[in-house]
Amino acid sequence: MADITPEQAGMALEAVERARHQVAEEVGLPRGYWWSMAAGWLLLGVLGSLTPPWVAGAATLAFGMGHAGLASRLLDGRRRTGQVQVSRTVAGRRVPFIVIGMLLGLVAVTVGVALALDADGADHAGIWAAALVAPVIGFGGPDMLRVLRRWVRA
Repeated sequence: MADITPEQAGMALEAVERARHQVAEEVGLPRGYWWSMAAGWLLLGVLGSLTPPWVAGAATLAFGMGHAGLASRLLDGRRRTGQVQVSRTVAGRRVPFIVIGMLLGLVAVTVGVALALDADGADHAGIWAAALVAPVIGFGGPDMLRVLRRWVRA
């Protein structure tokens, strides 16, 4: 240890911090989570347009309960892959709030698009709105989460 210069020690500390940052960047949810969410989103849009309101309401409730059960295990973002499970301090405590906020924002976008399409006279506006948002969730969910984590420094 006596042979290490201050510059070498500084470089080693910088390397450790870079590695920690790279691991923290990997925090997120598995790709399957996002595609399951997108499929459920689309299914709810179809059910909301083609079935009686009580069926769509029951499906929404079931979807919410299923998501809550799954998310309680995954939402901390620490188990994105089977190879690594990062510590809670690296993952941050804000990830669940970010994901929930993101999903509420996507609900608002879906409802807004559906209302606009319905006002324009489109048939099955809920299906079209869900079909627009579902690919955004499936393809863009991990990237949106990464950007939002960076914005709120989580």
